[in-house]
Amino acid sequence: MAVSISVLVVIVSLHLMAFVLAIGAERRRSTAKVVPDQYDEYDYCVYASDASTAYGLSAFGLLLISQTVVSGVTKCLCFGKGLVRGRSKTIAIFFFIFSWISFLGAEACLLAGSAKNAYHTKYRGIYHVTDLSCETLRKGVFAGGAALTFLSMVASIVYYAVHCKADTGGWEKHQNEELGMTSSGFTGNQGQNAGQFEKL
Repeated sequence: MAVSISVLVVIVSLHLMAFVLAIGAERRRSTAKVVPDQYDEYDYCVYASDASTAYGLSAFGLLLISQTVVSGVTKCLCFGKGLVRGRSKTIAIFFFIFSWISFLGAEACLLAGSAKNAYHTKYRGIYHVTDLSCETLRKGVFAGGAALTFLSMVASIVYYAVHCKADTGGWEKHQNEELGMTSSGFTGNQGQNAGQFEKL
């Protein structure tokens, strides 16, 4: 199987969009401040924009689509006709596992970050009580998702390319075997014909 440029473009594009959205989610994390209610009885949290949640969920979806494309094209390494044994197969298996680990890590960061960013603390306690804090997403969760998204992109590209190489090698190997068998049969027929001429 030859490497398809269109498949590579789809994989890279989806991963890069997810990466950019994850970076945007990190920069637009929701902030909050404690303010008293109108009756001065309780403190409550006022939160800023929830843009990070939308960015994070969008990155989650794009990354999921990209991983689905890679798995579908390569038949998830398990349901194809098999790869030729050797270094290419070993590398393909390694990057297959690595791509799934980085993919799952990125998805976990993006989903957990989106859920935490969407959570808004309501009333925090009686007014004038000190040391009140509004729960917000800590810094670095979406950044970690972005880093794992980039690693997933690299691993997916290498896995796809090596898988195609190993798969193509298998086709060439069987083709050469068939050519060898054909030429052997042709040589045998020549020997039989020569024997018949000698008897004549």
